[in-house]
Amino acid sequence: MSTHNTNPPETRCGFIALVGAPNVGKSTMVNAMIGQKVTIVSPKPQTTRAIMMGIKMAGPTQLIFVDTPGIFKPRQRLERAIVKEAWRGFYEVDYVALVVDGSKGICGGTRHVIEALQKEKRPACVIINKVDLIKASVLLPLSQELYDTKLFEQVFMVSAIHGDGVQDVVNFLSTKAPTGPWQYPENDFSSAPIQFLAAEMTREQIYLETEQELPYSTCIETEEFEEKADGSLLIRQVIYVLRDAQKKIIIGKHGSKIKHISETARKELESTLNRKVHLFLHVKVKDNWTERPEHYDMMQLDFPK
Repeated sequence: MSTHNTNPPETRCGFIALVGAPNVGKSTMVNAMIGQKVTIVSPKPQTTRAIMMGIKMAGPTQLIFVDTPGIFKPRQRLERAIVKEAWRGFYEVDYVALVVDGSKGICGGTRHVIEALQKEKRPACVIINKVDLIKASVLLPLSQELYDTKLFEQVFMVSAIHGDGVQDVVNFLSTKAPTGPWQYPENDFSSAPIQFLAAEMTREQIYLETEQELPYSTCIETEEFEEKADGSLLIRQVIYVLRDAQKKIIIGKHGSKIKHISETARKELESTLNRKVHLFLHVKVKDNWTERPEHYDMMQLDFPK
């Protein structure tokens, strides 16, 4: 009689929130752990607006990384919606990973998260990111200060952009996933619909190509999304801005800026989706779109009263 055990391994599934101040590298960290782009990245703060989830298989364990917006002190309605979404990601997960920009240390947004962890007694680890930019004489005292809070089970030192230390974080977080069925098919890498991901890719290029204040005045709507007979995608999007002057900036001289934004967004989508994409962009002025609930639905945000 054979004693070989043919039972499948016990499956585990865990939701892991990456939280922290704006621009500490949460989105870059999520992309590095997944191994491909699932959330947009730019050097500007508040790039992430809605919660984005990337899916990583680690043997019998499915890790669902929740990329949350940066936590800061909001002033306007859109900012209030973004911060509310960030805190939702903090409370509705199995485990929390605080991401800290090692070159900036413990800033105000980081302290807000630390205070919340102290209050809620949430299990957590901390990821000190951008260690490639920091001298050991700065990094070691920062690590000790975070250890001394007695809040964190582990302190990791990582360079997400170079991939250094990322696998150590994945291995540790795999041990924190509770026993249970997978929430997504094994080959999925993101929970976001392709239409939303396409809008985010366009928004990323606007962030990278325009002036500091302009990206925060834009909203992207996917008006048409069609899968063609040859497997390619036809996507038509509208970029909403608040003022005519902003429209002119995005379009650029003789349409040069909008053409470049479209080309780079299309290439990013083709790389991510591994299929040909036909992307067409149109810019419209819509006064006070930040005060209209329907645009928050497009961004997958709750409209704050």
